[in-house]
Amino acid sequence: MALYSEKVMDHFRNPRNVGVIENPDGVGEVGNPVCGDIMKIYLKIDNDIITDVKFETFGCGSAIASSSMATEMIKGKPISEALKVTNKAVTEALDGLPPHKLHCSVLAEEAIRKALQDYYERNGLDYDHSQFPDCESCGHCHGA
Repeated sequence: MALYSEKVMDHFRNPRNVGVIENPDGVGEVGNPVCGDIMKIYLKIDNDIITDVKFETFGCGSAIASSSMATEMIKGKPISEALKVTNKAVTEALDGLPPHKLHCSVLAEEAIRKALQDYYERNGLDYDHSQFPDCESCGHCHGA
């Protein structure tokens, strides 16, 4: 049995939405100091719809594939739908990841949320703080 699904390999070899958006409406950058992966997602939002999304990822093939798939999952979608994207949904959309690579899909979820939080804060919009990661207490990056 192959370690990685065909979808993981496809998104690694042919990542979608790679790059930077100039003058983005929101940017989310997250990292995992244990493995060294860093993921940055840029958003363009118009009338609560994510009209464009790009990413830059420094990391392994699973991190790149997770970034690519996550951007595909939220592009053209309302913010409310993007907030529902979980690491589990990213993993399932990729037809699975090895257990030791699941943290890559977690980074994708966190980067989306950070970018949306940044969008709300840049625009002075009220938002439900409970929907966004609290990096000081979540424990993800500190080995919890």
